[in-house]
Amino acid sequence: MKVLLHPSYFPSISQLVVITNGDEVVFEKFDNYQKQTYRNRMYIYGANGKQLLSIPIKHISNNGRLLYKDVRLENDFPWQKQHWKSIETAYRTSPFFEYYEDEFAPLFENKHEFLLDFNLKTMEVIFDSLQLETNFSFTTKYETAPIEIKDHRFLINAKKEENHPLERYTQVFESKHGFIPNLSTLDLLFNEGPNSLNYLESQNILLQ
Repeated sequence: MKVLLHPSYFPSISQLVVITNGDEVVFEKFDNYQKQTYRNRMYIYGANGKQLLSIPIKHISNNGRLLYKDVRLENDFPWQKQHWKSIETAYRTSPFFEYYEDEFAPLFENKHEFLLDFNLKTMEVIFDSLQLETNFSFTTKYETAPIEIKDHRFLINAKKEENHPLERYTQVFESKHGFIPNLSTLDLLFNEGPNSLNYLESQNILLQ
């Protein structure tokens, strides 16, 4: 089954479920950028519960409309350093943080100009860490109602997110705040390690 998705910042678990169980992934490249989505944000599990990490972007002019692929990062603000510090604080004691640390740290050290390029890089490292071989391509134009493809672009919405039933796995601060589903895939990877791919393959509710 071919699936259509927006590239995102360290994609949520629900997005990875779709990617893992799809035969071919097509990434949307010609949509207009929208605020308050997983295009420039992700959620991790910190000591105080669900924690938002949001990438600052340069001011969007042109009446507020700009193609996602043209959005630039605001690198005058030390967001990379702050995000990595938050990730370290949240997951330093998780079972597999040190196992993957050297794979992810460079993403927060090297500067990137465009949000889409950076997101694709984060997804590439996620795929490598999961040892997930994924066939993917990009759209050549924007289509509101594409045919012959399963449209999962709605999963990019962070504020209007649907409640997808995902199985529980062990989280670092679960004893304090309970299980929090559908965080960034980083949460799954640092807690479950090599078992993460098996977990993702077993969560097929989104494909029904």
